[in-house]
Amino acid sequence: PAINAKFIHSSLAIRYLKEYSSRFSENIECVEYTINNHEDYILTEIFKKHPDVVCFSCYIWNINMVKSLSKNLKKILPKCVIICGGPEVSYESENFLKENEQIDIIIRGEGEKTFYNIVSAMIENKPFEQLNGITFRHENKIVSNPPAEPLSLENLPFVYNDISEFENKIIYFETQRGCPFNCQFCLSSIEKGVRFVPLENVFKSLDFFLKNKVRQVKFVDRTFNCNKHHSMAIWKYLIENDNGITNFHMEIEGHIVDDETIQLLSKAREGLFQFEIGVQSTNCETLNAVKRSFEFSKLKEIIMKIKELKNIHIHLDLIAGLPCEDYNSFSNSFNSVHSLWPNQLQLGFLKILKGSGLKESAEKYGIVYKDTAPYEVLFTKDISFEKMIKLKNIENILETYYNSPKAVNTIKYIVSLYDSPFIFYEEFSSHWEKNGYYSINHSKSKLFEIFFEFASHKFFEDEIEIIVNLLKYDMFLSDNLSSYPSWLSAPDYELKNKKRRFFSNSENVEKYIPDLAKFSPAQLSRMCAFEKFCVNPIIYSESDKIQKKETYILFNYNKRDIITNHAIAKEIEV
Repeated sequence: PAINAKFIHSSLAIRYLKEYSSRFSENIECVEYTINNHEDYILTEIFKKHPDVVCFSCYIWNINMVKSLSKNLKKILPKCVIICGGPEVSYESENFLKENEQIDIIIRGEGEKTFYNIVSAMIENKPFEQLNGITFRHENKIVSNPPAEPLSLENLPFVYNDISEFENKIIYFETQRGCPFNCQFCLSSIEKGVRFVPLENVFKSLDFFLKNKVRQVKFVDRTFNCNKHHSMAIWKYLIENDNGITNFHMEIEGHIVDDETIQLLSKAREGLFQFEIGVQSTNCETLNAVKRSFEFSKLKEIIMKIKELKNIHIHLDLIAGLPCEDYNSFSNSFNSVHSLWPNQLQLGFLKILKGSGLKESAEKYGIVYKDTAPYEVLFTKDISFEKMIKLKNIENILETYYNSPKAVNTIKYIVSLYDSPFIFYEEFSSHWEKNGYYSINHSKSKLFEIFFEFASHKFFEDEIEIIVNLLKYDMFLSDNLSSYPSWLSAPDYELKNKKRRFFSNSENVEKYIPDLAKFSPAQLSRMCAFEKFCVNPIIYSESDKIQKKETYILFNYNKRDIITNHAIAKEIEV
């Protein structure tokens, strides 16, 4: 079984295990659950199958549930062999078996070949003593066999033969294993060297995704562009064979992107690629401590070059709780990265992973973290727990309004009224805390109301007028409102007449929404929004310039942005 973090996720790991062991496919079944399922439900579903062996794929998000499920599985299926694999059990595996008597075998490291050997040994009733890559119980002892040899990636199977089961789910794909860098917070630094799937195999797999027009493929390669020949070949292939629909997400190392790469990427369709770039911090002492030495100024220059292409969705990462970074230093890192205005800015919190370099040096840096998964930092000698709570609250605001992206245009304007982005988020999060908003869930309309409430107590009338218009624009980008919130003036009679005339005019429809020409005016009014603004929000979103003039905008909800899911907005003449 795989126990995923969310329903939209799919497990590549368990599919690799089954496909690599296809010789025994009749004996193997893959099942997926999520951490949001009740344990009783998962327990019952597994029991119904009466398995001889249960093999869990273990990560920081599911390990506690796996341990609990395994204890109860042993009670109801005492003869069932329980196997665990994955990054959460591959390190300190002997201690894991000592602490969890219900687990029988640990697969350490890559699992495909090792799993095949275990299944083969079980079916042929052979002992485990000669099987490399496992830690297991033998005659009341815990035995760790030598590590398994890394898999030749030319033998890595393709697992997506039936695409129908992945409707509304993210598809994960791999073209390499290992990482050339040595970041101390990451497990990838442990494995030396990088291995690659042969390009002809990669292209064949990509053809399948393109032919089936899947919405998104997420590469799990730790540093997709660590080998220029490999990454350039794949980018070129995808640009030349683009189906106009599929988006490919890659985690890249920004500071090694060169001008030749930028030139190639400039040819990509808007929305074809989505890049995640780990900045983590801009503090030089911090970066040296985690063995991630590079000049932020150089990275910033490269990120801006990618951004100027205006065709690639950029996702930047920061990590709070790293060594040598206090609250003020982190705010500087935040401001530096936020000022680049990426499509997404993830504020993550350091996790002390088993096997990572920081696991060994946590005490040296005064890093105190939770004993149980996900082993997240509580405080450090540089940042107190109280300050860490403030950063958690800021993360909540960032996710709710910027990354969603519910109010990114409004935030862009409000931040310009502050000395720094961090101060805005700090003040807005304090407003949330003061009013108890963190303790309850809010509807979309309530979130916009809270934003207006905060702004109305903070800014002058001229500024509020602009903020209200941008909030309205952000709100209509997401949804066609059936009713107007109290803070927003409802459309007047004149606007309703203009809207009715607009949708009844076939020339307007053909000019602005030709893809909807077959629909009636009544249907169009439900599929689109027609709104008046006293500033031009489209001009602002594209150029950061406030242009005060009466502007009419049409929002087409039938045709949305592939990344943001926003309606397509156009300025119209009425």
